[in-house]
Amino acid sequence: MSVAYMNIARVLKAHGRFGEVSVAALRGLPLLLERGLTVALTPPALDRDRFCRVEEVSRGGDVAYVKFSGIDSIADAQAVEGCHVLARRDDVDLGPLDIAYDELVGRTVIDARYGELGSVREVMETPANDVWVIDGGAYGEVLVPVIESVVSSIPPAGAIRVTVMDGLIDAAAPDAPGSGGAA
Repeated sequence: MSVAYMNIARVLKAHGRFGEVSVAALRGLPLLLERGLTVALTPPALDRDRFCRVEEVSRGGDVAYVKFSGIDSIADAQAVEGCHVLARRDDVDLGPLDIAYDELVGRTVIDARYGELGSVREVMETPANDVWVIDGGAYGEVLVPVIESVVSSIPPAGAIRVTVMDGLIDAAAPDAPGSGGAA
């Protein structure tokens, strides 16, 4: 069963007299907001519709300036500061490795050779690629580079399957398969 909606961005602050707001993509995701996209602003409020449409988007560095339908004044814009922006998964174009970091933390990682490595504790951002810090299991802390040759895709829920390259895991770890068990 897949999750129908996903958090894709967060409203930072009001940015104009006519309801424009500045918006940042969630860590780990590209900016997915495009004109015409229907989104939900959460938490919902009693005095506005939960769903609105992206009317305009302009990018400016790490943020975008967005005009949502139904958000028509500076007061309306201030009322949605801090809201999360949700979109239907089917309505956004995600790459195979695009996922918000908060959806990764705690997920189990299973390697094709070594079995369960543990769960994602954190995501380190590097200039080349992200790196997952995996805790637990027989191998202790494992650093997994998030590249297509290691992580081919990330399912919306459940365990993430990887194929780590040679040298990333100490195969002589006491509980490693084929090492003869604990010393």
